[in-house]
Amino acid sequence: MLELLTDPQVWASFVTLCVMEIVLGIDNIVFISVVVSRLPEKAATRARQIGLALALLFRLLLLLVLSWIIGLTAPLLTAFGQEISWRDIILLAGGLFLLVKATKEIHNEIEHEEAGLTRKATASFAGVIAQVVVIDMVFSVDSIITAIGMAEHVEVMVAAVVVAMIVMYLASGPIAEFIKHNPTTKMLALAFLLLIGVALIADGLGFHIPRGYIYFSMAFAAIVEIFNVLARRRRRRAAGEAA
Repeated sequence: MLELLTDPQVWASFVTLCVMEIVLGIDNIVFISVVVSRLPEKAATRARQIGLALALLFRLLLLLVLSWIIGLTAPLLTAFGQEISWRDIILLAGGLFLLVKATKEIHNEIEHEEAGLTRKATASFAGVIAQVVVIDMVFSVDSIITAIGMAEHVEVMVAAVVVAMIVMYLASGPIAEFIKHNPTTKMLALAFLLLIGVALIADGLGFHIPRGYIYFSMAFAAIVEIFNVLARRRRRRAAGEAA
């Protein structure tokens, strides 16, 4: 253990893996923030905490069975000339789940707006947790396979995953609050989920889409939305002062 603490290469891989795990965790934070938004405030906070705790648990458990995780990338069958592994099947299922979930949420948001509804529909706590569990498993498998490719020592992987989850926990609250108080950002978050779902399906089919493109698009759209939020607040303030 002392040798790891004094090895510069180990520290370099630790920092790199922390950054990568945090970036990969953005998908998870967005999904959790969206699905808990229909719960009452206290229940939403508890569901978000449970969701992130489950994400950490899944990642740590998967790290303990590295040989099994590596085995998930082995070809299981061949279809249309394309080798398919268990990892591909998990990514396909997760991508389809995100597409269906995001599409239903977008439909509900538009339908409610057209109907002029002012009360927000609430979801069941158990149903939200079940959805979080499903998507946590998908993101955990992808995250740990990435970690295996970037670090050689299990201790480094565990430390990086724990640090990343702490950062995700601290960031999840403000992100969820921002989405809650700015309804237009929820539609943007749902669009992100559609994008992530398409990327997972593409990966499952063997067409890798560099995550850098996706995260750049998400960051750019988020920055534009922040400017829109600031502009709306300024207009409301100006209108209030004029009144």
